[in-house]
Amino acid sequence: MHEENAARLLLATLGKSLFERGYSVGSAGNISVRLPDGYLMTPTNSCLGRLDPDRISKLAPDWSHLAGDKPSKEVFLHRAFLTARPDAGAIVHLHSTYATAIACLAVPGDDAPIPPLTPYFVMRVGRRLPVIPYYRPGDGAMEPAVHAAALTARALLLANHGPVVSGATLTDAVHAAEELEESAKLALLLRGIPGLRRLSAGQVEELL
Repeated sequence: MHEENAARLLLATLGKSLFERGYSVGSAGNISVRLPDGYLMTPTNSCLGRLDPDRISKLAPDWSHLAGDKPSKEVFLHRAFLTARPDAGAIVHLHSTYATAIACLAVPGDDAPIPPLTPYFVMRVGRRLPVIPYYRPGDGAMEPAVHAAALTARALLLANHGPVVSGATLTDAVHAAEELEESAKLALLLRGIPGLRRLSAGQVEELL
């Protein structure tokens, strides 16, 4: 129980930090954490900036609701990622501005909408960033597509929706989501500028 309580407090703290820095607005975005006996998930229609640790949803290993408020309507999104990636301890889904802008520009099926501009993007997000076709928010039909992409990628973009990022721990997932947002900002700022220098294939391989 101590581990779960610590995870609840950390989830609320990091959610507040993301919200206060504009990575989510209103009730947008959701976060999940893997526990030894199930999962924690932000409740439906909750604001990441005002999470009550005691009301965060607790789900069983079979994803049924055990305690706390009703979980996010996008529980299937987290299930798809966490079942595809047993190495992942947490998932962060945001509507952060620059990553979402890339999600509106990129062609579904693209797996590198953000070029490898910095080593930190490669180290935290990975080589691939698949773009999943658009689905209405809350549409469970996207689960197979998300699961398939997550088998070979630590993060992805939902077309016209936003980023979904995994990490070994909740802190790792938040750091990766932050790095993805900054990399998206860089990519947009540098788009079309002559002389743009990307990391070479060899430099990318050294980081993986």
